[in-house]
Amino acid sequence: MVPEMLANEKRYEEFAYVLDFLPRGKSVVIKGREGSIVQAIGEERLTLLELLASDEQDFELGERLRIGREGRDKILSVLGKLTYDELTQEAKSQLPIVCETIVKNNEAKYVSYFNELQPLTPRLHGLELIPGIGKTFMKTIVDLREKRPFTSFEDVQNRVGLRDPAKLIAKRITEEISGDSRINIFVKK
Repeated sequence: MVPEMLANEKRYEEFAYVLDFLPRGKSVVIKGREGSIVQAIGEERLTLLELLASDEQDFELGERLRIGREGRDKILSVLGKLTYDELTQEAKSQLPIVCETIVKNNEAKYVSYFNELQPLTPRLHGLELIPGIGKTFMKTIVDLREKRPFTSFEDVQNRVGLRDPAKLIAKRITEEISGDSRINIFVKK
């Protein structure tokens, strides 16, 4: 990356999606902190976060919240990052569903992975890390993207024959967040 691009890269999330809401919860991040706690996942960097919500607020699982420095309405503060093991059981069960929502809501970003992923080693291509993509699909994707880049998940599905690519990417993101993968392509460590 070019040095000036690093300076412009945001180190925080603007939006997050609710994984669980604990109206009378105890913070995992800050000892002794109690209140309306929201466990969420950031939209851009896929960071697991603990948020302090305003009292008297209610949240839907999967709801998209503004958590950036300006324009917050339901969130008082971002308490900090969570590990997968610190998530509630409810948050863990919501993670795959919410990841799929994030992938679909940011389709262009995730379709670009089909156009840009490269070999990681002489024997392993980045595309093969996405569940459901083996050597055959990988070769088909690489051949087709050289002729014309993919423009949408529907385009990938129609041209490659890969069923529900958004769900496959969401599954991979969930694996990376839960620590079940050695190599990450979507989630920064």
